[in-house]
Amino acid sequence: MKKKSYPIFIGADHRGFELKGRLIASLKKQGHEVVDAGSYDTEPCDYPPIALEVASNVARLKGSRGILVCMSGIGHSITANKVKGAYAALCYNAQAAELSRRHNNANILVLGAAFVKERDILKIIEVWLATEFEGGRHLRRTNEIKAIEKKLFKEKDPI
Repeated sequence: MKKKSYPIFIGADHRGFELKGRLIASLKKQGHEVVDAGSYDTEPCDYPPIALEVASNVARLKGSRGILVCMSGIGHSITANKVKGAYAALCYNAQAAELSRRHNNANILVLGAAFVKERDILKIIEVWLATEFEGGRHLRRTNEIKAIEKKLFKEKDPI
């Protein structure tokens, strides 16, 4: 039985727009379903609505993943992690990407284009998509995070 694949929601502000286009092309070439959440041009824009769009979709669709790209990745990370069920990890190398999946079950990868060479970004994404959550003691910890969310977020569904 073929394992069901889920879409990758991808977003970038104007600083990550061109790189996002190349990443989408690469991901589609690899056979991934990709949903572009903006921005759609190089006009200066605010990143929070884009991060919210990606994070909300990933939180709603169990098993999906998200990728956010901007200059530093910091603002996208802060915004995405405001959404219940979204677990965004800012990763500047493949080892951090692997650990974000293996230990933290991150479902959104955030990339700072100013700090990582494009050839390395492709490797980071490859490792991140291929790495499964380890569970074990890490499951206990991720369940603690979910308990914090449950306590702090009273709404039933993400935004």
